[in-house]
Amino acid sequence: MTNFEVITDSTEALRASFRLHASGVSVITMVDESGKPAGFTATSMTSLGANPPLASFNVASGSSSWPVLCKAKHVAIHTLGDRNLELAQRMAADHTLRFAKDDWSFGPQGLPIFEAATSVMICEVREIHNVENNAVVIVNVLEGLVGETAPALLYYQRHYMSPGKSLN
Repeated sequence: MTNFEVITDSTEALRASFRLHASGVSVITMVDESGKPAGFTATSMTSLGANPPLASFNVASGSSSWPVLCKAKHVAIHTLGDRNLELAQRMAADHTLRFAKDDWSFGPQGLPIFEAATSVMICEVREIHNVENNAVVIVNVLEGLVGETAPALLYYQRHYMSPGKSLN
């Protein structure tokens, strides 16, 4: 145990540990009841398995997208490559500017699709599990749109990066 710093504050222990864990970056999009696009950047998206094809992601219940997500029947999960750094940053910033650029269009299930993503999974919301001030969203993957291969966009130690290089 001499290789470790002991952190007794559980919140700080969680933060410190996840700063040392690289996560893939994705963008989740949906539409509200009037058809207006909503979305956010997520580093919590993961596969739950292939049979049946399920994925999950986490979201804070205080986020600007939460009210729309609670009522959404479908979402689009965009995986991002290093060429999508600006998109990841924009979708994590001011929610009123997330769809201000002309780099997306409506696609399957009427969902907003960013064409520059490396892939997009069209998903049906299966379950939402509320946990404290957060939620785990489980989705059925219905179909995929696979684009051009690119080095992965990762989030590590509070920075975006690609394998082997820092991007900001």
